Amino acid sequence: MSGSVLFDAPGPRSKRIYLGVSAASIVVILLALWFVLAKFNAKGQLAAEKWKPFLTGEIWTQYILPGLGGTLLAAAISVVLAMIVGVLLGVGRLSHQAWVRWPCGVVVEFFRAVPVLLMMLFMFALYAKYELFPPERYALAAVVTALTLYNGSVVAELVRSGVHALPKGQSEAAMAIGLTTGKAMRLILLPQAITAMLPAIVGQLVVILKDTALGYIITYEELLRKAEQIGNYKSNLLAAFIVIGAIFVVINYLLTVAAGRVEALMRRRGRSAGGPLTADPTDQAGAVTVADASTSDTSN
Repeated sequence: MSGSVLFDAPGPRSKRIYLGVSAASIVVILLALWFVLAKFNAKGQLAAEKWKPFLTGEIWTQYILPGLGGTLLAAAISVVLAMIVGVLLGVGRLSHQAWVRWPCGVVVEFFRAVPVLLMMLFMFALYAKYELFPPERYALAAVVTALTLYNGSVVAELVRSGVHALPKGQSEAAMAIGLTTGKAMRLILLPQAITAMLPAIVGQLVVILKDTALGYIITYEELLRKAEQIGNYKSNLLAAFIVIGAIFVVINYLLTVAAGRVEALMRRRGRSAGGPLTADPTDQAGAVTVADASTSDTSN
């Protein structure tokens, strides 16, 4: 019997089959890439004059960097507000009080169901009609509001599911040492739940960054709009979109790497839910967490 729990290790024949499938897949991918590049070349999209503008300072200082600044500004504000809204709504959905739990649930389900673009259009029209912001900030305010409401609702569900995934012994131990429900949530459950759900939360942050491109529809000056402006100015729309797409890939990769380091740091500090979620209930991570909370509560 193989040492693997879920399936037996592949034998020599299976390994040859896997190797053949992998080689065939690589060949198909390379052929598809060659076909696409050949079509681009036939249409003149690979000509040097299409890509040369991106080596000049004008394109970067007048278009790409301002667009990148707009994208990062909207994303940064939305991330902060979405995390705040998400935690508040998530905790509200966990409340034992029906008058708190039900309204939070309605808000979360409503804004999760409404398309982000529709919310942006609605908020843009609302802000413009009632002049709630300076005219030059209508688009930014609409983008931030829509991203905050939608992603805050998603984060709320992540927080709720993360708390529910924790062993009940965590909350019971907190109550046993005299913590109130609020302190147990703040000191014991939320830190573990957020750390355990950090990969999903990071994925949602990447979604926020990408969804700022929807602001293009309401004339927000972000990377996608700048790509269109570059394409119209230099007649290289396809090249502009490829460069801007590469910038998005780099930013999202850096965000993922940074989040991975934050997660590793939190786990090293013993604030991870990895310990309590293991099969061994005597794991020290949970005991340290509860003991730390007890010490904090005593000091308060």
